[in-house]
Amino acid sequence: MSNSDKFAALDQAFTDMETQNALYKPSSFWADASVRIAAALKENGVENFRRIAENLMFFVPTYGCPGNSFTPQMQNDLIAFLQKTYPQAVKPQQTIAQLLSGYQSALADYRVFVAAEEPGKSPKLINFSESDFGNPVEQFEFDNKKYSRSSLNYLLGLQLLKQHLTDDIHTILEIGGGFGTLGEILAKSDISNLRYIDVDIPPTLFVADSYLKAAVPDRTCTGYLATKNAEILNIEDLPEISVLASWQLPALQGEVDLFVNFISFQEMEPHIVKNYFSHVDRLQSKWILLRNMKEGKQIKKSATDIGVEQPILSDDYISMLPNYQLVSRQVHPFGFKTVDNYHSELLLFKRK
Repeated sequence: MSNSDKFAALDQAFTDMETQNALYKPSSFWADASVRIAAALKENGVENFRRIAENLMFFVPTYGCPGNSFTPQMQNDLIAFLQKTYPQAVKPQQTIAQLLSGYQSALADYRVFVAAEEPGKSPKLINFSESDFGNPVEQFEFDNKKYSRSSLNYLLGLQLLKQHLTDDIHTILEIGGGFGTLGEILAKSDISNLRYIDVDIPPTLFVADSYLKAAVPDRTCTGYLATKNAEILNIEDLPEISVLASWQLPALQGEVDLFVNFISFQEMEPHIVKNYFSHVDRLQSKWILLRNMKEGKQIKKSATDIGVEQPILSDDYISMLPNYQLVSRQVHPFGFKTVDNYHSELLLFKRK
């Protein structure tokens, strides 16, 4: 297969996006990044997407470098200093190495995830093990199962949801699903009559489609090219996994049990998020699970900066959802507080 054939879906999505309403195009945070990421994918291959520098900055989160704000050089220098200055101090060297690699942070999240699991309650999350498609630069193994920061983020959020669920969920809509982690988790969690719908912009919709087809090959997964011309997309007629472009969201008809957004709403302007929520409300989602920065993302100060034009705060999400009741709002134990006092907060809503 030629390189152009490999990326036909990606190129088509970019072409089609040019004529779409601005509400469904990349926000200022993503506008330049999406072009750079697409170019990097073509240069390095989607099979290596989990170690491409641009991706690690935008949608492949890590506990270690660069997620911990250390550079590889800083990490190597610290370890080298210990080895040179305290050559006999093996345990301190190992402690620092595990801290810098992200292992200790991943283990902390894994322990919370395991402690929260309710045996027998759906979705069954405890047996999940993550695919290594994408050649991950970081992946940890606990109890003979593999996890990344992406998968543990979602698993913790799903544990919060499970504490409040009284009925099983079957149809899940996500906007901004990154590389498809939530779809992989749900597909491996023994959910009957599963329908997972990931709505996203290019190039991440292309990555998610590629990842999910590799990570859960036993599930039926439909990508953008198969649905791009559909005027109506009946949810009940969709396969187990669907990856759609953002501008296809108005074509979705039906109802969903759960809507999820992790991280990406904080990278959009409030009016874009409000429009997306209008569709979530239209589809009468029973539950809404969000994880976003309580304080909002940094403001873009110049054309070359990475940031948003107007931050969206946790209270903004609440005000945009008048037909939903806030059930839980928390940073601990399932969210995260940064060392510089920013709060990655989980919000769980139930339809009134």
